[in-house]
Amino acid sequence: MKKGIILALMALTAVSASAQKKQTIELPSWLSNVKLSGYGMTQYQYSGQKDAESNSFNIRMARIALEGRIAGDFYWKTQIQFNGNTSNLGSSPRMVDLFAEWQKYDYFKVKIGQFKNPFTFENPMHPIDQGFMGYSQNVSKLAGFSDRAGEHASNGRDIGLQLQGDFLKNANGRNLLHYQVGVFNGQGINTKDVDNQKNVIGGVWVMPVSGMRIGAFGWTGSYARKGNWTEIVTDLVSSRPDATKEITHTNEVRKLAQNRYAFSFEYKKDGWTVRSEYIHSTGKAFAKSITNFNDANAKDCNLNAKIGDKAQGVYGLVIAPLAQLPKNSRIDVKARYDMYQPNGKSNMQKTQYEAGLNFHIGKRISILTEYALINDKTLAKHNYSMADAEVCFRF
Repeated sequence: MKKGIILALMALTAVSASAQKKQTIELPSWLSNVKLSGYGMTQYQYSGQKDAESNSFNIRMARIALEGRIAGDFYWKTQIQFNGNTSNLGSSPRMVDLFAEWQKYDYFKVKIGQFKNPFTFENPMHPIDQGFMGYSQNVSKLAGFSDRAGEHASNGRDIGLQLQGDFLKNANGRNLLHYQVGVFNGQGINTKDVDNQKNVIGGVWVMPVSGMRIGAFGWTGSYARKGNWTEIVTDLVSSRPDATKEITHTNEVRKLAQNRYAFSFEYKKDGWTVRSEYIHSTGKAFAKSITNFNDANAKDCNLNAKIGDKAQGVYGLVIAPLAQLPKNSRIDVKARYDMYQPNGKSNMQKTQYEAGLNFHIGKRISILTEYALINDKTLAKHNYSMADAEVCFRF
C-alpha cells in the first residue's frame, strides 16, 4: 500500500509539472490550481537527563503534499510524511492527510476524509510556524499526536466528517464567529473504527478584535482495542466482602471512554504571537502505546494504573519580532511555559521552561533554536537541560 501511495503521488506530481507546459498536457476544466508543496525539518538536539543523556543530529520529518480544486467549489489535499531515525522504519512513510472539502459558502463547509482533529488552536498549526522544538505537552498528549490513551502516533488527525464555517461579519467585513464540529472513528490515522462508536469533537471561537481569538473546545467518545487483558473484579459468590477474582478476556474489544475540553486564547498580529491553552481530560489509558500493529502491544488491552483516568495541562507562549532584515528576513525571540500532569496531579508533573531565537531567511528557510530547563517529578533527579536547533525549508 505504501508503495502504491508513493507511486500515485509521483504520478500526480508529474501531471502537475507537465501541466505548467500547456503545449504538452492540458488539465481538464473541472480540475484546477493543482500544486505540489512540501517541507523538511532537520534537527540537532541535546538532552542532559541523568542516565539517559543524548546528543544527536536527527531528521525530524519531511512531508510532500499535492492539492487543488475540483469543479471550483471542492478543495482536496493529500499529504504523506517521512520520518528519520525512527525505531520502527516500517511506520515511515505514512499518509497523514487525504480529504476533500466543499467550500461553496464561508459559513458552511463540509470536509470528509483524514485530517486534523478540530481541537485546540495549536493542533492544526504548521510545525514550522508553531515555532518551538515540538507542540506543547498537553496538545501532544490530548489532541491525538502521541495520545495518552495509547493510540499510535497520528499527528493530531483522525478519519471522519466535519462541518465548519465563519459568519457574523462586522462593519469591516471581518467575521466575528467561527464554529467546527465533526464525527470521527476515534482510532487515529489510517485505521478503521474498532468499537463502532464515533468521537464527536468540536469548537467555537470569537474574534472580537483583529488578530485575537478566544475559544472553547469539547471532545467526547472512546478509544478501543481488540485483544487480551486480565481484570480483577469483586467475587460476588464468596462470603468474604473483600474477596476478588481474576477474569481473563481473550480477543475481545475493550473500550475506554475519553472526554476532554479545552480553553484557548491567541493574539497574533504585526509579527507578535501570544497564545495559551488549558486542556483537561478524563478517561483511562492502555498500559502500552502502539508503535507497530503487528507486535504484541497492539493487542495488549491492560490498563495503565499509574496515570489513572485524569490528565491536564497548560501552556503559555510569546513569539516577538526582534529585528527585521532585508529580503523578507527577520529574527524572532520566543519563550514558553509548558506544564503537563499525566495523572491530573502535581506528583507526576512535567514542566518545561523554554527560550530561544528563530531566524527566518526569506519565506522558505527557518532556523529554530532554543534552550529548555525541564522539571520532571517522575525522575529521581527532577531537573535537566535540553538544547535544540532545527534548520527547516519549504518548497
